[in-house]
Amino acid sequence: MFRPATLADLPAFRCGHAQNAEAATGCTVVVAPAGAVCGVDVRGGGPATRETDLLRPENMIEAVHAVVLAGGSAFGLAASTGVMDELAARGIGFPVAGACVPIVVGACLFDLPVGESAHPDAAMGAAACTAAFERGEGEPLEEGNVGAGCGATVGKLLGGERAMKSGLGVCGLALGDLAVCAIVAVNALGNVRDESGAWIAGCRGDAGGVMDPLDAFGAMAAQAAAEAASGAPAEGGPCPNTTIGVVLTNARITKAQAAKTASTVHDAYARAIKPVHTLNDGDTVFAFASGEVEALPDAVSVLATEAMQGAIVRAARQAEGAYGLPAARDMAGR
Repeated sequence: MFRPATLADLPAFRCGHAQNAEAATGCTVVVAPAGAVCGVDVRGGGPATRETDLLRPENMIEAVHAVVLAGGSAFGLAASTGVMDELAARGIGFPVAGACVPIVVGACLFDLPVGESAHPDAAMGAAACTAAFERGEGEPLEEGNVGAGCGATVGKLLGGERAMKSGLGVCGLALGDLAVCAIVAVNALGNVRDESGAWIAGCRGDAGGVMDPLDAFGAMAAQAAAEAASGAPAEGGPCPNTTIGVVLTNARITKAQAAKTASTVHDAYARAIKPVHTLNDGDTVFAFASGEVEALPDAVSVLATEAMQGAIVRAARQAEGAYGLPAARDMAGR
């Protein structure tokens, strides 16, 4: 019933990356030059977001010009400023009092412990925006250790030294004329499982293989209890994380329906990541709709959820080992 789709099926959007591999951080930009309807749903206890309040259905703005996914924790919000400047220079945005004001929303993940001490800035955001316009219409968007996924890791329940390298994934599905593509940078506290339910990336046990995340969670809780009982300062333990993604569609939906789609797509996070939406995650999903195709809102949500689940798995599988951490492709046979 569903068939594969690619970003080429969604010509209203342009996508690009910029990253600093030495610093293990980067950003990914999705531009809608003509503007598109956007909704958001934020879960977890530690989000770093920009302009998400204006996406509330009751608020005035009906069109967004770019969504930015970035590393760097809250520092990475600066990348959106560069995207805004680049779009304004291209005449993309709302004309206001003689100025051009693009609407740029975004979210960041926490990759500061990996690589050198640096984070996405306005120049990197502008570079990613430029790359989005320079990428050929049929050219696949690069996956793995790129963009917002450059410094992404998973499986940090027992500390960063037991984690694995993750990255950025893309997956698309279509039903008739309706197309949806998901882009996600997976930097979860928990583990990632594939379509069969097998844990393919996450917290590593003493033998080097991927642990069951509930076993890791139990070990973390026992460690925390022991440290509390002894009065010793806590060592290791979970660090801030966050999985951030966007689903793009050609569906004609309202701002409220886009928000509902973003909410539903969190089901994909729950299917593919365990644990998810913790106090140490700031999990965020945007839904970005260009409006060319009439579609049932529930059909959009179903396709978007399936596509996001596939993109999460690809984020783990397409990553390469880096910064002293192995990736899923390095774990065959363990």
